[in-house]
Amino acid sequence: MAEHKAAVAAVTVIQLLAALAAVGIPRVLGSMVDLVTAGAGADGAASGMAGRLSALIALVIALALGNAALTGCGEYLARVLGERVFAELRERLVTSVMHLPLSVVESAGTGDLLGRTGRDLESIRNVVQRGVSQILVIVVTLATVVGAAVVTSPVLSPALVVPVLVILPVARWYLRHAVPAYRAMNAMWAEVDGAVAETADQAATVDAHSLGQRRNRILDRAMIEVWSTEQYTLWLRMVLIAALGVGSFAPVIAVVAWGAWLAGHGAVSLGAITTVALYAVQLRTPVSNMTFWIDSLQSAGAAMSRIVGVELVRPDRAATSSRATGLPPRVRGVSYAYRPGHDVLHDVDLELIPGERLAVVGPSGSGKSTLGRMLAGIHPPTRGRVTVGDGEELTDLTALTEEALHREVALVTQEHHVFSGTLADNLRLARTGATDAEIAHALDVVGAGEWVAALSDGLDTLVGAGGIQLTPGQAQQVALARIVLMDPATLVLDEATSLLDPSAARSAERSLDAVLAGRTVVAIAHRLDTAAAADRVAVVIDGRIVELGPHAQLVAADGEYTRLWNAWVSN
Repeated sequence: MAEHKAAVAAVTVIQLLAALAAVGIPRVLGSMVDLVTAGAGADGAASGMAGRLSALIALVIALALGNAALTGCGEYLARVLGERVFAELRERLVTSVMHLPLSVVESAGTGDLLGRTGRDLESIRNVVQRGVSQILVIVVTLATVVGAAVVTSPVLSPALVVPVLVILPVARWYLRHAVPAYRAMNAMWAEVDGAVAETADQAATVDAHSLGQRRNRILDRAMIEVWSTEQYTLWLRMVLIAALGVGSFAPVIAVVAWGAWLAGHGAVSLGAITTVALYAVQLRTPVSNMTFWIDSLQSAGAAMSRIVGVELVRPDRAATSSRATGLPPRVRGVSYAYRPGHDVLHDVDLELIPGERLAVVGPSGSGKSTLGRMLAGIHPPTRGRVTVGDGEELTDLTALTEEALHREVALVTQEHHVFSGTLADNLRLARTGATDAEIAHALDVVGAGEWVAALSDGLDTLVGAGGIQLTPGQAQQVALARIVLMDPATLVLDEATSLLDPSAARSAERSLDAVLAGRTVVAIAHRLDTAAAADRVAVVIDGRIVELGPHAQLVAADGEYTRLWNAWVSN
């Protein structure tokens, strides 16, 4: 909001003028009451009083029309301001998420990030888009109404603030309990979202291993916790609503009762009582609206703290160099642990030969994917170094800026995503200035040219949500085409073609061989025909490279690779 001071000031001034027009109406009505009361006992004053009443009625109509026009204008400007602020908030969040360390994202879990970018962002949408105007209206209305009441009758106006004696302690109690409750509830909803997303994404695995009941129990437990917290926050709201309900009716009763006593002693006129009583009636709407907005602000405040928390995540590295050497990474004594004390890599040494094709193989869970992430600069090692450069000018891979890192090495995994938009937009994520011809060439390289040419709108075809749903194999080809456009010096393929059928995978890999000639390629794959075509093969067992050499040499060595190869050939 501080970045839009002029817009906030304009909305505030317009809402203030609208509130002044609104509080002017009771003042005029009170004058009409005093005029009628004073003229009731005067002879021959009927014609003059009628003219003055007509003028006052016209003034009431003018004030009502002015209030409507100013309120509409203020609401419009406030909505525009709210939309702009919310759009900037979303863009800031997406920017922050895109630069989060992947180690942080993975440790937080799927549900946490989904909750922050989904439910948390949605919970503050209404407050930002509508709350800007509504909260300004409430504050300005309360201030102008109370101020007008003081001007009208200083002795009668204190009756308007009597409800504060009830509302203030209840509001303080509510705020003390609501903020942590809403923060806990948002975190629990994130756990629910994560359980649903993980189960849906891995539905085939859940069915294959008969994990349905276990996943249901996890979801049931999360829903019970959410339900209990929702009940608690509902009880908090009920107490607040009851207090504000008393606060919305009490001013009218207090003004009439106090005004009757003062009128009996000649301290105020009937018109003053009428005016201040109408002011008390005007307070009912903003006081009632306070119930909703106080609760919404607490929920949005808890969500905002989780959104801002994304920006406060400390980086897992300090970028100190922007120099890209074009040489492959070197691994020296690298160990890595996702949890302290539980290493998944143990003192790994690996020297890549520029321009070679290295295949990394091993059983599931052996650490080959983690090694690939070390080579791609995704995680900083727990011990040891992964460097680029030659001679004495060695730079840690994790010390490179994002731009330099992407010029050095790129990672494509078996996970992929097709964004909602055109096919061309999906591919230009890799290189913004890529031409249609370059995109078409990249698609041809990975064997996707034929099915793309068959699309109704070609590269302009909408894909993803709201468009054509690509098959898993097609989506993987799009991911590979992005890598072709990026053209990194070193490429790490982590089972990148595992979702393609064998013939399509071999075709894509042959195409990549032609395009990436002269570049270093590290292929982590479970298809050993990829290893047979590589220059060298690294066998990873229990987080260690136990064998390293050409395919034929390792097959003849009668070691771990020989057993893996024989099992592959027999199947």
